[in-house]
Amino acid sequence: MGNDTWLVVGLGNPGARYAGTRHNIGYLVVDELLGRMGAALTRTRFRATAASGRLPGRGGLPGPRAVLMRAGTYMNDSGQSAGQLARFHSVPPENVIAIHDDVDLDFDTVRLKRGGGEGGHNGLRSLTQHLGTKNYLRVRAGVGRPPGRMDTADYVLARFTKDEQQTLPIMVSDLADAVETLTLEGLEAAQQRFHGRG
Repeated sequence: MGNDTWLVVGLGNPGARYAGTRHNIGYLVVDELLGRMGAALTRTRFRATAASGRLPGRGGLPGPRAVLMRAGTYMNDSGQSAGQLARFHSVPPENVIAIHDDVDLDFDTVRLKRGGGEGGHNGLRSLTQHLGTKNYLRVRAGVGRPPGRMDTADYVLARFTKDEQQTLPIMVSDLADAVETLTLEGLEAAQQRFHGRG
């Protein structure tokens, strides 16, 4: 691979109104990774906040170089800034990792894959459009299905329940571990480790 830099995209919506909602779990994972890197997000000219540095490696050694980002636009436009940052840092699409909520997975489920459809997720649709391919990595954070006849959009824009909030820090930590494993060991190793968790 010509470039060993990774772009880690935490999908979500900016602003206090959306903080802590299911749709913003990608933001929470970026926050966790920032803490591990000892980095802080700064504004970029690409309508995003981002930080660059090295992810933790094995045995206390520095890991791969990574750019962590949150789009400054709403979810359905988030691919624009991700695409611009990827090009600016010469990160190929196969080194882009999108972290996103997934209503088709039970809460506290972690799944990883490369490519595939967007499953109605506007953030993924925007990423595919602006990267020009579906061939990027996805770290899928299960948030469960809406109860009863609740609209899916209302459900993902709501905050986690009190019970879910008890488990959420462990889930976010596991999702961050999954990102690190992807960059260090590859997709297959990460799938073997995290698809059997629980």
